[in-house]
Amino acid sequence: MELQKLSVKFFIERPEAIPLTDFIDIFHGWIQASDGDYHDVADYSHMQAGPGIVLIANDANVSIDETENRRGLLFSQKGQLSGSNQEKLRRLFRVALENCRKLEEEPALRGKLRFAANEAVLLVNDRLTAANSEQAFDEIKGDIDSVVQELFGSAEVSCERNTDPRQRLNVRVKTSAPIDPRKALENLQRI
Repeated sequence: MELQKLSVKFFIERPEAIPLTDFIDIFHGWIQASDGDYHDVADYSHMQAGPGIVLIANDANVSIDETENRRGLLFSQKGQLSGSNQEKLRRLFRVALENCRKLEEEPALRGKLRFAANEAVLLVNDRLTAANSEQAFDEIKGDIDSVVQELFGSAEVSCERNTDPRQRLNVRVKTSAPIDPRKALENLQRI
């Protein structure tokens, strides 16, 4: 299976420390500072356990997502990715972690926002190519295991799938070892 339309979510350690709507101004600042990369901000803060605040671009969206009542940064790749599945996964994790780090360094959020990189949810946003089935999971599990081992280093890792067929193909990867976005990025850069 060739992976495309991938998303990954990293969770915020203390989500209650920052009001969700604070991310609207931050994302508007990113639009103004970009060279046309970002186009708009969508505010879904009125929805409980919803998409939160979404920064929209042609190739990807970055959002502070609250799905499952867990706030985190959701990076959703929309554009076509080239390379092997492992190269695509590395790129996806790297760009998501770079966005986590960028948010942590925002002057308005410095010291208030921290991401925990020891847990992530990977989603495949293409039900035609990748149904949420055991067969589809088995096809991509080897690639995910390989990249996640790079991401978490030598720590023990678990990969679980929410088997509800109404959900997109998803994999929750987790390690008990603490790791922040900077360290996870360093791990990925070594390869």
